[in-house]
Formats: sequence, structure tokens, C-alpha cells
Amino acid sequence: MTVAQPLTPPLDPQLITVDGAYQVWTRKIGHGPITLLLLHGGPGCTHEYFECFEQWLSPEAYTFYYYDQLGSFYSDQPDDASLWTVERFREEVEQVRAGLGLEQFYLFGNSWGGMLGIEYALKYQQHLKGLIVSNMTASIADYVGYINELRGRMPAEDVATMQRFEASGDLEDPEYQALLTQLYNQHICRLVPWPEPVQRMFGHLAAPVYTTMQGPNEFVVTGNFKDWNRWADLHRIMVPTLLSVGRHDSMRPADIEAMGRLIPKSRVSICENGSHLSMWDDPETYFTALKGFLAEVEEGQAIAAAAGAR
Repeated sequence: MTVAQPLTPPLDPQLITVDGAYQVWTRKIGHGPITLLLLHGGPGCTHEYFECFEQWLSPEAYTFYYYDQLGSFYSDQPDDASLWTVERFREEVEQVRAGLGLEQFYLFGNSWGGMLGIEYALKYQQHLKGLIVSNMTASIADYVGYINELRGRMPAEDVATMQRFEASGDLEDPEYQALLTQLYNQHICRLVPWPEPVQRMFGHLAAPVYTTMQGPNEFVVTGNFKDWNRWADLHRIMVPTLLSVGRHDSMRPADIEAMGRLIPKSRVSICENGSHLSMWDDPETYFTALKGFLAEVEEGQAIAAAAGAR
């Protein structure tokens, strides 16, 4: 895959201090009344692959915030592996929320960002108007089981080749990388070539954060969040929630539907042509569901406010 060259950071960022020591990068887009904070995936990716939101969310109707988590390309990158934990990143999100002055907003998270959104909602949902969990299941064990099921659909000799390289630890071998790219093109993003912002984001991936928490790649999960599991806690998320998944995703659609049965005020959207980045490979379905969810919650809030005023 061709990786775009690093670009100059976008203009007009707002830097937020976290943990009393570091700065993370944020940028406000739009000026509408519906406000979202976007949590990128990875861990260790950047906001850049969310640039398609600017094409689909009108600046008159929406305000959303890009935010690069600590360790990511546009934010501070401390050399301290003890920082890369689920719990610390959850508290970082709360510091960013407070720093931006957000209250009764929508928290959007894709992939690892969806995991982080679940974690945030379980502790701080009093600040949320709604939650969007995009392309993320409720446990890493389910994720690992499904991605290995997907890989099992490859020719047996290809699976055996990948497993041989994984056993030896030689994950940079070109043969292994070629097979990995095949899987990514089926289940991470189905557009070929990948859109430039997606390529740029992967070119900026913060390897120390990713490998510490995830592992060497999407199909080998050995990092410190490998035991994460929130199935038993989903019923405690009481804010309106949208769960989005691609039919060709690296997350099992049936798992996301099961999450929808456990979260009381939730709806599920399946992008039939989409994969893990279905905001790119099935954008019409993806953004129609997102905007419909936001409109429904806003309408419900307005009706409730009018009833309370009578």
C-alpha cells in the first residue's frame, strides 16, 4: 500500500493539557447546535481518517471536534509505556471534555475509540446526550475469535503460511505482509486504493501505543487490553446509543446486534457494503444512520423539554 507523506498539521488547533504534563491536539469543525467529540481508533491512530465527516455533516447543523489521543501523531508522544492503558485513556477523555467545555454532547468512537466510548459512558455518562459506538464489539475475546474465523475462510495454505510466520515472530516478512494486506482490503477498508486520509493516518500510526495495547497487527492481539470485556456492564449505559457495524467488518455483526439488546436505549445500523471503516466504503448508509440517530435524539429532547415547560 502507498503511504502518503506527512503533512503540515491542520490550522487552528486547540491544545488541551492532560495529566498535568502533556498536551493533546484538538480542532473544532463547524458551528451547528449538535455537538460531537470524535474518538479515533488504533490505539495510536489519528483523527485524519475522520476527514470524510466534513463532507457529510453540515457545519450549520453540527459541531464536531477532532482529537488526537496522547501518543498520537499531532499530540505529545511521551516515551512512557505505563501511560498506554484503557483506564488512563478513559480519564484523558474526561479531561479533554472538561478542557473543551462540553456538556450534554455526543461521544463518537470508532474501533478502539468505540471501546473507549463504552468505558467513558460507564463512568461519566451524566455528561452525555448520546453515545455512538462504531465498529466495536464488547470484548476483545469476541473480536479475536471472529477475525480468526474470517482468516479461516482464506485458502488453507495461506492460513498455514500466516500462522508459521506468527509462530516464528517474523511478521515483517513480505509474504506475510501481502497476506495481511489481503485481509485488510476485505475487512478494514474495501476501497482500493485506500482513500488518501486513511493512508495518511496509517502512515502516522503511533507504533509504541498500538503495540503496547493491541499487539503487532489487527490479527495478533497480545497487548495489555487483550482481556477487556464489558458484556456484563452494557445494561448500565442509559443514554441513547447508536451501534454501527459493517457486514464485512472485522467485528461480528451478530455481536453488535446482541449489544443492541443489552443497551436499553440503543439502535443498531448494519452497513451492508461496509467493513471496519464503513464511513468510507459504505458512507451513504453510515451517515444516514448517524444523522437519523442524532435527529431522533434531538427531537426527543425537544419534546421532553416542551412537556416539562408546560
